[in-house]
Amino acid sequence: MIPILALLASFGASVLSGAEAGASLPHAPAAVCTDGSSYYAFELVTTKNIPGTGLATGAVEASVAATSPFSVQLSADGSYAYDLHVSLDRMNVPREGQLVAWVTTPDIDQIVRMSALDEHLRASGRVDWNKYIVVITLEASDDPDQEIWTGPIVMRGMSRSGMMHTMVGHGALQQENCAAFGYGN
Repeated sequence: MIPILALLASFGASVLSGAEAGASLPHAPAAVCTDGSSYYAFELVTTKNIPGTGLATGAVEASVAATSPFSVQLSADGSYAYDLHVSLDRMNVPREGQLVAWVTTPDIDQIVRMSALDEHLRASGRVDWNKYIVVITLEASDDPDQEIWTGPIVMRGMSRSGMMHTMVGHGALQQENCAAFGYGN
């Protein structure tokens, strides 16, 4: 009986005495996790290619626009759309050049420039793909018309959905070579 009472108490229901048994239970909000943005956040990893980036950390927070009345947002072609917020920490800002955030597909066949990072090492942009990689590069200058990065990659990270892949090479499909399908073991 005690575990049942504990379960009811965790959902905000009150324990009723025998006289109150006929009364209806008060409606209390259930403990439900509604913060999905932290689930979609992912880490940026330093490449250590640029001096001052060895201890750097970074993160990308993906969310739907505040104007969307739903928990998902779709682009005109029906793809998922996310607002991305990039933040870097524990990093020395390079003396020359400009840090720029890019987003690309896992096959790197489409690349979109998000924006240059500001003085607080922050940038924002939007992506209309379900699976994507965020890349931070050190470019010679801040050119908004630049279509592909030319500078060295400083940090990179893959979306949570991009980390998912087929079960080839695992479990019942273990005889298949996972690397043949473009995934490492």
